[in-house]
Amino acid sequence: MTYIVVVVTYVLLLLGISVYKSRTVKSADDFMVAGRSVPVYMLVATLVCTWIGSGSLFGTAGLTFRTGVSELWFSAGAWVGILIVYLIAARVRRIAQYTLTDLLEKRYSQLAKVLGTITIIIAYMVIAGYQFKGGGRFIAILSDGSISPETGMIIAALTIVGFTVLAGMVSIVSIDIFNGAIMLIAMVVTLPFAIYGHGGIDAVITTIQQTEPSHLSVMGGHDFVWVAGIALPTFILLLSESSIYQKFSSAENESSAKKAVMGMFIGVVVVETLMMLISLVGFAIYADDPRFFLADGGVNRAMAEEIILRIGFEQLPVIIGSLLLAAGAAIVLSTGNTFLMVTSTNVTRDILQAFFYKNATASQIVFMQRACIVIIGVLAYLLMSQFETILEMALMSYTMIGASLAPPLLAAFFWKRVTRIGGVASIASGMLSVITIAALNSIYKESAEGLSVLGISFPMDTDYIAIPALIVSVTTLVAVSLLTAKPVQSDWEEFIEA
Repeated sequence: MTYIVVVVTYVLLLLGISVYKSRTVKSADDFMVAGRSVPVYMLVATLVCTWIGSGSLFGTAGLTFRTGVSELWFSAGAWVGILIVYLIAARVRRIAQYTLTDLLEKRYSQLAKVLGTITIIIAYMVIAGYQFKGGGRFIAILSDGSISPETGMIIAALTIVGFTVLAGMVSIVSIDIFNGAIMLIAMVVTLPFAIYGHGGIDAVITTIQQTEPSHLSVMGGHDFVWVAGIALPTFILLLSESSIYQKFSSAENESSAKKAVMGMFIGVVVVETLMMLISLVGFAIYADDPRFFLADGGVNRAMAEEIILRIGFEQLPVIIGSLLLAAGAAIVLSTGNTFLMVTSTNVTRDILQAFFYKNATASQIVFMQRACIVIIGVLAYLLMSQFETILEMALMSYTMIGASLAPPLLAAFFWKRVTRIGGVASIASGMLSVITIAALNSIYKESAEGLSVLGISFPMDTDYIAIPALIVSVTTLVAVSLLTAKPVQSDWEEFIEA
């Protein structure tokens, strides 16, 4: 009962802040980019909370449970991406558009913007959907099974949609300062208590060595291809994460945007490393628990994704466990809010306002975006049935965004020779390659023989889908750009500093 009281109280606190902040929304800028006045400390918190979502809470946890320390390759992809984003943060804020697709239109064409928007809508609905799925599992654990994961998903979806509709970006950055703080504190406190609960560090290491010694290896018994496959999705997603670019546009100035990226880097590295360590300790704690393993001895991937929350609910003192579960609620809420917000911004600005309501007033734009949030939330909920695990959903959506948008976006800032046609072709080829892989995986999922195309077997393990998709996108970008006329200086000068 204590767990429920703490979590509900925390959620109600956040709701109160959102209701209060909703009174300050006077314009579309307020709703979409928080009036472009967010200070550095709040921007750092909301950037960290943007990245640390259910994909980390569940996906990182599940991957660590089955691969051990080598999970860090998955996280490290994003860390490298953050450092690259640092180089362009100030330029993004100076250009000061609303969305990442605005940047694509400015550098390439309106067709690039439309294709980018379609890509983001599809992928971000999947990401929002697995926040609902994660929230459903969270509520089922919190209620000790009295509420089913399916019912929990509905509750989580309604809560996340409601928060986002209230005040948009103003609400998100306001509550994320609390979410970021509780997230960090909970992970720092949980790790020593979890280790102590299993008998200390030596006991944890001994159990892992006896059960699965490869879990303590940097490579985890895998080869370089696996490392590339698992690191690329987070790397290319971070580079093309539309919500991050939208939040750069919320910064007070260029300097604030750049400082916030370094703060984000530190926060994400610390939190994700702590999550990996907590999950590794969890493997030692539950090494003999049949709930986490299949009849053939393999890992029950869906159950393994709950390892951090299970530790909080079953292994820690009530106060510490309550803090960790409140952090879990913060993670699901903050990420769900952000991805619904960004997707609805893209639909409102890039489709409705661009093609149908060009003369819409500020109040009409805010109304349209709130309506889009509700519709997208419903569609995201319906998408959840297509995937078994949160990590599978994460890898597919990460690759969809990253393979389609990262190559042309980076080229816009670093390669003068990229052409408008090359950028458009890269977006289209990246998106179509991921859709093709997803379709073939679905078709041959239950097939005994499967399918082999150019040496690639289907269904393809989602750990590897980023490799072929990125190769197709980058090859198309370079080849088409070199085969078409050079761009004029006015095309690239705003993106590339002298």
